[in-house]
Amino acid sequence: MSEEANKKNYSADSIQALEGMEHVRMRPSMYIGDVGSRGLHHLVYEVVDNSIDEALAGHCDAIQVTINEDNSVTTRDNGRGIPVGIHKKEGVSALEVVMTKIGAGGKFDKDSYKVSGGLHGVGVSCVNALSDHLHATVHKDGKVWEQEYERGKPLYPVKSTGDTDFNGTIVTFKPDATIFQQTLEYNYDTLASRLRELAYLNKGITITLTDKRHQDDEGNDVSETFFSEEGLKEFVRFLDASRSSIIEDVISMEGEKNNIPVEVAMIYNDSYAENLHSYVNNINTHEGGTHLSGFRRGLTSTLKKYADASGLLDKLKFEIAGDDFREGLTAIVSVKVQEPQFEGQTKTKLGNREVTSAVSQAVSEMLENYLEENPNDAKTIIQKVILAAQARHAAKKAREMVQRKSVMSIGGLPGKLSDCSEQDPALCEVFLVEGDSAGGTAKQGRDRMFQAILPLRGKILNVEKAMHHKVFENEEIKNIFTALGVTIGTEEDSKALNLSKLRYHKIVIMCDADVDGSHISTLILTFFFRYMKELIEAGHIYIAAPPLYLVKKGAKKQYAWNDDQRDMIVKEFGENSKIQRYKGLGEMNAEQLWDTTMNPEFRTMRQVTIENLTEADRIFSMLMGDEVPPRREFIEKNAVYANIDA
Repeated sequence: MSEEANKKNYSADSIQALEGMEHVRMRPSMYIGDVGSRGLHHLVYEVVDNSIDEALAGHCDAIQVTINEDNSVTTRDNGRGIPVGIHKKEGVSALEVVMTKIGAGGKFDKDSYKVSGGLHGVGVSCVNALSDHLHATVHKDGKVWEQEYERGKPLYPVKSTGDTDFNGTIVTFKPDATIFQQTLEYNYDTLASRLRELAYLNKGITITLTDKRHQDDEGNDVSETFFSEEGLKEFVRFLDASRSSIIEDVISMEGEKNNIPVEVAMIYNDSYAENLHSYVNNINTHEGGTHLSGFRRGLTSTLKKYADASGLLDKLKFEIAGDDFREGLTAIVSVKVQEPQFEGQTKTKLGNREVTSAVSQAVSEMLENYLEENPNDAKTIIQKVILAAQARHAAKKAREMVQRKSVMSIGGLPGKLSDCSEQDPALCEVFLVEGDSAGGTAKQGRDRMFQAILPLRGKILNVEKAMHHKVFENEEIKNIFTALGVTIGTEEDSKALNLSKLRYHKIVIMCDADVDGSHISTLILTFFFRYMKELIEAGHIYIAAPPLYLVKKGAKKQYAWNDDQRDMIVKEFGENSKIQRYKGLGEMNAEQLWDTTMNPEFRTMRQVTIENLTEADRIFSMLMGDEVPPRREFIEKNAVYANIDA
């Protein structure tokens, strides 16, 4: 068809107008982030958010979430129940409007809800659109009302099916397999982490999670109940369970400033990490925002004023920086904002300017009272700040050494790095390989055009237990910094990471498939999480998955990545199959390593993502910190899933 004919055919009829539900199904990632595991779990959060909103409005104190045998999910609350009367504008039941119209709901009526959670604000109608089947049951005013839907479309009008003396809403939905093609299986631990978080953020609410797919030793469905009486104070204790606190108890406050409800809890520990977690209307704002700025301002100004007045800084020869006041600090800031304005790439950075002064005032008042009433703890905190300042100056010198080494070394790169010839970082990948032996094999097997190899000598430093300047003095860590090409930060913003000169967009951790290899991988991941979190958030970090077995019989051979695959191959090949167990990368030759682990056409790689920042922080501090009991408890709980090499 000619270009002229095309122009003539482009008329009003060519414009495709999609209804809300159809648009959700065509562009699901716009509404729930993605259609992988994260988006699948987000469906549950959207439904639970409705129940939490009822709780925030004072009408609900119990929420039940059940994963059914078929991976459908049922949520139940004891709130007021979604209205079922006829909606004047739409001419159908309000329940049907809420379930089938994007943007419909009580959250937009300030008289119904003062604040509401949920990141995208699309609620249960979006869940309905992306579900193969959804069944809504409302208990309200002595009657039971029901309606079912397939892929967002009602199967029948809302109808009354009986009497009840209970008030609340029950929603059962099964995600649509044509939308969620990667997985339809819900992860119990992922849901448990979020529901536990919600219980801490909304004290007094009982949230129960039940998994009907798995039973405990007594034959009962696996189940957990989350309830918090003290809210953020308990949350801080939970997050800091694997660290040793240096003050008596959690410092906390709860109140309202400038009509903005503010809740803060914080404690100092003997670690060197800063762990700040912020929430707006129960949303984890991991990019921070004005509420976090207000917290930092209030903390720094109040502690600086107290330290100056105490005379403890008189002998210090340099200025205290903002970072020094936050070393070894674990804090949670939670605000409820009526009309939150979100910024940032993932829409998790609060932009409301009025929140800064509200949080700053609240924190200042809280700290002033605490420092005055607890002089011993106050002195301990200031001494910790002074040590942090001294360590920062030592770290600055160590960073300068790294930068100087980069400039003076050939091409600014570490000598052990075998670089690739491609110049476009988007096409390049670097393998961080355990040991010189495996590194040599990887160098022979790689594609030199786009694959670089950086061998690491043994186990790198555990940064969870090391002071900042020790981290920057570590040879292997210096090599990682210089090989990647990222800048470490300035004295004013020592934690900033500039990714503009990142040399590889795929950074692959490649270690042996044994206990030592797993430990080294965890050490490297801890380093990235604590010092280069931006690389994880940008999707640049991967873990290679070398095979565990090679099964051979005659001319036939096949690799297996787990015991089940090995058994299936052995069954297929028949008797007298030979099984080779790879305990290390060095046991493979260059061709085998390329075929199984490095060739983009056939390899398996796991991208490292952060689904829940607060939970990730807790796990890293527990696994890599000093406290043994929490680590032992974690291992005992998860030992059933662990593969322990003899």
